[in-house]
Amino acid sequence: TVSLNDLEMMCPAILNRILLPACSYTSPSNLNDSSLLPDHKVWGYGFLAVTVINLAALLGLFLVPLTKKTYFPKVLTYFIGLAIGTLFSNAVLQLIPEALGLDPKDDNYVLNVVGIFGGFYILFFIERVLKMVLKADTEVRACTCGHYSLEQIKLFAGLIQWFTSTAAGTQSFPSPNACVLLTCRWLKGDGMSNIKTVAWMITVSDAVHNFIDGLAIGASFTLSLLTGFSTSIAIFCEEFPHELGDFVMLLNSGMSVGQAACFNLLSAMCCYLGLALGILLGSSFAPNAIFAIAGGMFLYISLADMFPEMNSIMATHTKGYQGRVVFFLIQNAGLLTGFSVILLITLFAGDISLG
Repeated sequence: TVSLNDLEMMCPAILNRILLPACSYTSPSNLNDSSLLPDHKVWGYGFLAVTVINLAALLGLFLVPLTKKTYFPKVLTYFIGLAIGTLFSNAVLQLIPEALGLDPKDDNYVLNVVGIFGGFYILFFIERVLKMVLKADTEVRACTCGHYSLEQIKLFAGLIQWFTSTAAGTQSFPSPNACVLLTCRWLKGDGMSNIKTVAWMITVSDAVHNFIDGLAIGASFTLSLLTGFSTSIAIFCEEFPHELGDFVMLLNSGMSVGQAACFNLLSAMCCYLGLALGILLGSSFAPNAIFAIAGGMFLYISLADMFPEMNSIMATHTKGYQGRVVFFLIQNAGLLTGFSVILLITLFAGDISLG
């Protein structure tokens, strides 16, 4: 039964509906569906993002000559800090909230997540300052096993040649030129049997890692264009120093430059397989589980893998108080840059148009 008061309340809405054109969006579900990309754009943008990320696997080929420069540890420290900031913030600002069904505009969780990063950063800052002021840096130096420089490889190769020759009574200690020639011949790669086992472990683990990265990228692009690009940015910032370090380690494990580039690129190709699976799974059902797994992996990689690596570089290449301060400032610049980029994307995702 409609009373007179009910009729008076309903009349303005009825007249408005008759006289004015209908709204473009009739329900919140239609509004959410409008942000989804067509299938061909999901595949196109996803393929483009993975291709750009995979180029990081070949960047080591061009940057190997720079590894001997004195400023290279500082450059690598900045990129590792940038990777930690983007991975950590992408996990806590986007992937994990997406897995829980939260929206940055409706649920207003961004400030709380900023507090999570703030707690992490405050402890990092205090710990570093105390160690520098008290001059009691007790960090364990990076283990040199599997991280030999080319100069160390030359020395070890010369020692091996000398010991074998001395045992046979045919040769005295070799000259530096002989060490260089022996090392160059070894790095060319006479056969797969001369490559250390650690090289194959790195290649296999990188293949699995890249597959998961592709899975996260594919699922992110099925959600929205900006989510896909922000995830891709985080993965690229992580892959650049990661792939560069792997490339040098493959060289130190006995591979030639060509072999290291080939196997590094083959492991990077697994990212395409993850991309295809992520798009197919994300298109068929809600990809919340994929976001949860990717968020957990991003947290582990950033805090348990790359963070100790950043600290070990600082411990290995710093001498004196001034050197520690310089590396500390570079670490801060990388961390804050990475976090700020993902934070801005999260805050203004709804106001940015890429179409």
